[in-house]
Amino acid sequence: MTGYSGPAQRTAGTPVVPINVSGTGDAIAATGGLANSGYIHELNVGTLTMVLKRGPREPAAWPHQIGLIPPRALSFQPRAESERLEEAVRGGGTAVLTGMGGVGKTQLAADYAHTAWQGGCLDVLVWISASNRSAVISGYAQAGVELCGADASDPEQAARMFLAWLHPKGGTDQCRWLITLDDVSAPADLRGLWPPASPHGHSVVTTRRREAALSGHGRHVIGVGLFTEAEAVAHLTSSLAAHDRHEPTDQLVALASDLGHLPLALSQATAYLVDAGLDCRVYRRLLADRAKTLTELMPETGTLPDDQEVALSAAWSLSIERADRIHPVGLARPMLQLAAMLSPNGIPGSVLGSSPALAHLAEHRARTAGSSGRSHQIEPYDAVLALRVLHRLSLIKHTPATENQAVRVHQLIQRATRESLPSDQHDDLARTAGDALVDAWPEVERDSAHAQILRANTEALNEHAPMPLWVARAHPVLFRAGKSLGEAGLIDAARSYWHELQATAYRSLGSDHPDSLTTSHYLAFWQGEAGDAAGAAAAFAELLGDRTRILGPDHPSTLNTRANLAYQRGEVGDAAGAAAAFAELLEDRIRVLGPDHPDTLITRGDVAGWRGTAGDVAGAVAAYAELLKDRQRVLGPDHPNTLNTRGNLAYWRGEAGDAAGALSAYTELLEDRLRVLGPDHPHTLTSRHNVARWRGEMGDAKRATTEFAELLKDRLRILGPDHPRTLKTRSNLARWQGEAGDPEGAASAFAELLTDALRVLGPDHPETLKIRASLARWQR
Repeated sequence: MTGYSGPAQRTAGTPVVPINVSGTGDAIAATGGLANSGYIHELNVGTLTMVLKRGPREPAAWPHQIGLIPPRALSFQPRAESERLEEAVRGGGTAVLTGMGGVGKTQLAADYAHTAWQGGCLDVLVWISASNRSAVISGYAQAGVELCGADASDPEQAARMFLAWLHPKGGTDQCRWLITLDDVSAPADLRGLWPPASPHGHSVVTTRRREAALSGHGRHVIGVGLFTEAEAVAHLTSSLAAHDRHEPTDQLVALASDLGHLPLALSQATAYLVDAGLDCRVYRRLLADRAKTLTELMPETGTLPDDQEVALSAAWSLSIERADRIHPVGLARPMLQLAAMLSPNGIPGSVLGSSPALAHLAEHRARTAGSSGRSHQIEPYDAVLALRVLHRLSLIKHTPATENQAVRVHQLIQRATRESLPSDQHDDLARTAGDALVDAWPEVERDSAHAQILRANTEALNEHAPMPLWVARAHPVLFRAGKSLGEAGLIDAARSYWHELQATAYRSLGSDHPDSLTTSHYLAFWQGEAGDAAGAAAAFAELLGDRTRILGPDHPSTLNTRANLAYQRGEVGDAAGAAAAFAELLEDRIRVLGPDHPDTLITRGDVAGWRGTAGDVAGAVAAYAELLKDRQRVLGPDHPNTLNTRGNLAYWRGEAGDAAGALSAYTELLEDRLRVLGPDHPHTLTSRHNVARWRGEMGDAKRATTEFAELLKDRLRILGPDHPRTLKTRSNLARWQGEAGDPEGAASAFAELLTDALRVLGPDHPETLKIRASLARWQR
């Protein structure tokens, strides 16, 4: 406010002198009066109230800047997104930079603004921190006042005047302008406030949102991702060099990976390294320590580099709060918390939509809703909507079309989320994540990629929260993951897994706990599958003593150990001893479980099989025929175990000399397994294997070769190249290729197969020895 009250004492003849304030006009006051030449809105003079308006203001001269552009970071890295930004705004477009917090969207926009302004390419530059609609209107209003002479007392009108001024007009000097709206929180905040399309001006918007409303109308959405490894290492190198610090390249590569190539994390970690006087190797050890939090391992707010305002640990908190207020209200946060327990590289949608996941969301809603009376039931679609909300705010990446890796979460968002949880909630959430994995895990793994993703998520869960998975017992997901490794044909990996799990079980639960004994059981089993039948037999014998002592001789687990011990004795070469042991076990299972119990029926099959292996082929055929009748009666004709018994009966008929009967039986069994189990089930593939084998035994080696070649394609697709069954199919294909008249091709195929068998199974595995014998035969 400016004004002039006239001279204190005016004498006659003294001239009246106008008072002028630049841009507001003249003001003349008589003696004792008051003249306004400024910003008075309401003025009380004694009992007199005057409402006055501001006078017109001269527009600012060009070039003119409104708002403060953030400085470039100390070690700003040119990126491919910069070229895409320039292409998007060329000719008057609008570039919308979108991505998760911390990827450097503001820095890219600021670099572009600095370059354009310093290069003399602009007449007007407006930078607005656009965190809400009021901030956008306020920034536009300031531009309207300074550039258009708008009335500052009416910000809405001033903003509209500025937006109208931006539209191109004929017959006037054309203004080259750039409008930057930084950190837009919601597309709705820009409703009616988007800068106009103009051949003379362009706009840049940065936001964490990813929504359809951001595109169209000349707007080009540019996703800003993480640094590449090269960009991340260059950033670390230059940032440290600015402080006369140098680190080995391999350590910088590893540190960049530890921080997920996130620009904000790299910047703040560098500052922490310098301030704390640490080297990369020590800092990485601290990062890996679960007892340390991100808050402890990053600089304090007052010492952040490059004028940053938010510490890394709080970089996403505001986005999470906003997400939780979007429909379905209150579900985004608990969904993110659940995802934070799993793998950052991909979580199947079936896991986050499982029954345990939905129960977790419902419990969270009930806990936070209080006594509102609102229904807390959660439907699968609510879970999907919660994921979409998190995706829209760039807290996750949700791609439903890729089911196996439908959800990805940056590892640092995961860590910050986990560290914000109270300890009891953290532990409950870990167990819920394990329950969700088990619920989504198929009983029969038909998709090897899906199984691998589930194992990766189990591994991540075990890394994030190992202790909650061992409260009173081992969580079932730990056993399911180990079983999956073996089913995938990763025999050595399965054996190593169970060895480590056994050690953890002994530490956490004690050696006599039932779950500890279960880990010993699986370790012995996969030791046998790896080709060490003698070692497996010794391990099962030791386990049998422990289970008999702890559980008693008639406990189902004790009986199961006896069955595995008998089997491994047979694998060592004592088929008669195995048959006798199974016969003794059968008596006890009939006594304890009854004649029709599934385990009793399984033992009858074991007795028959080892009887045949010991030389009594006719006895095996008769025993399997009787067993088949009982399984059809007890389980039904389509039960998997009934179908398995038909397969065993067909096998021993063939071994008894009835090749035609075996082929006929396997052909019928294949049709039923296709109907009941589907074409990709492991048992269906086994039936195809047996049909091809007995077709060859019947003399049609050429057709057997063709059928094994087709089977190999499906084995590779379903199981992968290193699965033992895939190797077995290659062995049979090579054999029948030789039988069909191509001994050179058979020898070559066996030579290649031997190389893979040595790598996958090892030199002493029985299958490797068979392949060596077959190679010698066909080379001869």
